Amino acid sequence: MLELGTQAPEFCLPNQDDIEICLRDLRGKWIVLYFYPKDSTPGCTTEACEFSFAAPDFSDLDAIILGVSADSTKKHRSFIEKQSLTITLLSDEETTMMQKYGVWQMKKNYGKEYMGIVRSTYIINPEGIIKALWKSVKVKGHVEAVQAELQKLKNQ
Repeated sequence: MLELGTQAPEFCLPNQDDIEICLRDLRGKWIVLYFYPKDSTPGCTTEACEFSFAAPDFSDLDAIILGVSADSTKKHRSFIEKQSLTITLLSDEETTMMQKYGVWQMKKNYGKEYMGIVRSTYIINPEGIIKALWKSVKVKGHVEAVQAELQKLKNQ
């Protein structure tokens, strides 16, 4: 995982509409960058819906929310449509960005080891510096915690 105070690694990934989104194009905005394992699974659906519900509040804080998984842009479109999501989802099918951010890690489930996405969130400031991070996120209460931290950071 990356450390607080470090420069966020550059990325360019397609969003759900196959439009390339690059970190360099988002300079000047606060970014809530969250990584999640898979579209349309219970925890990921809850997290995406809660971020979507809170999106206007994040917008009021001049922040953009970006969700990232290894799902295809087609799967993202279906997920967004089915759940009426209002946030942007990025597709990292090659896991290149997830590796740069340290969230593509060895996981264990029922004694089986495999590489997967560790649910994590970063807040990146307008200059591209990581100002907050959450590792191995538990979904319940997470969006509220991110919003509170962003408000605190903006008030500093």
